[in-house]
Amino acid sequence: MYTISIDDELRLMTVEARYEHPIKYIAARSNSARRFLDDAQNCDTGERLKSRYRSLRLPPEGLECLSYTVNLRSAARTTRLSDILDRSNIVVSPTLWLWRPPLARNEEIFVQFQLPKGLSVFVPWQATNDERTHYRLTASPESGSAIAAFGSFERVVEHVADSDLTIVLLATRDSLELAPLAEWVRGTAENIALTYGRFPNPNTNVVLIPTRNIGWGSDAAVPYGQVVRDGGETIELMINPRRPVADFYKEWTPTHEFSHLLLPYLDRKQRWISEGFAQYYQNVLLARAGQYTAESAWQRIYAGLERGRDSAPGMSPNDAAGARERNTRMKVYWSGASLALMADVKLRQRSGGSESLDRVLDRFQRCCLPSARSWSGVELFEKFDTLLDEPLFMNLYRQYADAVDFPDARPVLEQLGIEVRDGQFHLNDNAELAFIREAITR
Repeated sequence: MYTISIDDELRLMTVEARYEHPIKYIAARSNSARRFLDDAQNCDTGERLKSRYRSLRLPPEGLECLSYTVNLRSAARTTRLSDILDRSNIVVSPTLWLWRPPLARNEEIFVQFQLPKGLSVFVPWQATNDERTHYRLTASPESGSAIAAFGSFERVVEHVADSDLTIVLLATRDSLELAPLAEWVRGTAENIALTYGRFPNPNTNVVLIPTRNIGWGSDAAVPYGQVVRDGGETIELMINPRRPVADFYKEWTPTHEFSHLLLPYLDRKQRWISEGFAQYYQNVLLARAGQYTAESAWQRIYAGLERGRDSAPGMSPNDAAGARERNTRMKVYWSGASLALMADVKLRQRSGGSESLDRVLDRFQRCCLPSARSWSGVELFEKFDTLLDEPLFMNLYRQYADAVDFPDARPVLEQLGIEVRDGQFHLNDNAELAFIREAITR
């Protein structure tokens, strides 16, 4: 059990951790954590503990009680958010202040916060009490550094498709109300439930971060978003406070990020699969929700596949995903979308409509999500094939993952009746598989 106290000025964090048995290895996830660590000791003996890189030097027999303090305000300055946040709240990644033993898949750590009156805490973990001061931390893929917030900020819990969505609006110098933004987030989550009638994770966090200085795309209502699977699944969305709420409903970024939750976290070399599936579903789901017309959704998919085809010639999807060159982006994002489209159409075609990519993801969610570990693309597609009477996904993986040619969905698009004539986009309702095209976006 970790007991964590924060002072009134949000400057100092005091931590006491008691373990059920002697612990012989304790570390922080960030190499920078030791810069903010002070007074670490074995609280049973009073012995001072020194840090070495990311770990503490523990006695050979281990310890059962650890106490330490962290300069919270200094740690918060390491994030670019410190420049835009109101001083009533600070954001600090747990990687900078949580020193703990490693967690096996079925292990957990319980954490309770003792906060000054009127202050709140947000951490990316599972709350275990209504006041949201007690949490359970479990193993996770640790795909990035999730944020934690302390201070005065707004929070609401929305119940969406049998899931609890915790939505947090950080307090910045811009005055925003959470209620209309929470309704927008709720709508996005409901779009994801159009895949198979449920939300992929029964407990997900959404953090809204108002910002004016995101850089590229800064004039968009939602210029940036990401999913972080660090002790839980958190969607972080940068939002533009200069834009009216109505503009947020026109953005595709939130649906793209939410769509990532349909899959587990994939190794970086296979991120073309996760990004591609999210690209495919962001368009399909926005059409199902009525925010895109079917024609607009298919036009976006067609244009994206063309951009992917022109990107990074001579590189396979696996090579492009592992590369750092900027010109591989479209190949990474649209190779997986092409494969998702081909799989979806093939499943519907060979089953007479009784199978689909939706149904595969439905079965996968029931067995395997949320997942506490990282998956490879091969593991994912092998599992998908076990959920089918006749395999499909590994055949597609072997055909395209390491091939330098872009996964060619043009024959499938033609069968679906998706055509460009004299530079004009057109849907042919008399095409062989036009009924499947309509079913996908309906």
